[in-house]
Amino acid sequence: MTRLEQIIAEFEGLDYQERLELLLDFSERLPELGEPYRAQRDAGLHRIPECMTPVFLWIDVIDDRVRIVADVAPEAPTVKGFVSILVEAWNGVVPAEVAASPPDILRLMGLAHKLGMTRLRGMNSIVQRIKREVSDRSGSAVPTN
Repeated sequence: MTRLEQIIAEFEGLDYQERLELLLDFSERLPELGEPYRAQRDAGLHRIPECMTPVFLWIDVIDDRVRIVADVAPEAPTVKGFVSILVEAWNGVVPAEVAASPPDILRLMGLAHKLGMTRLRGMNSIVQRIKREVSDRSGSAVPTN
C-alpha cells in the first residue's frame, strides 16, 4: 500500500467534520519553507496560478526520487492540508508512483462534494501540476491520468 493510499484510508469512515479536522491536522504538518525558497516565493516564482490561494511548489526528481517543497498561505488551512498530504505522500517516491496515483484524490478522501467548485478546481490543478512536472523531470513519458 502506498503512503497516499494509507492517507486516503485514514479519511474512510469519518464524518465530514472529522475529515475536515484531519485535513487541518495535516496542514500543521507542512514543513516551513526554507530560506533559499522564500526569496523565490516572495518574487512570485513557482506559484500555481490556477489556485486563488497562494500556493507555491518546487518539484524535482533527483536520483529517480520525487522531491517536493511547498508553501501555502496560512489563511487557507484546507488547501494547506491537502498540499501537505501530497508532499507527505509523494516526497521520496519514484515518479511512476506519482503517475499511478488516482486523479480524484479529494473524492476518495470524501471531501470533494463539500469544497466548492473553485477550490476543487484549484486543488485538482495542484495534483495535475505535480504529476506533469514529475513526468517532465523524470525524462520519461509517464502518464498523468
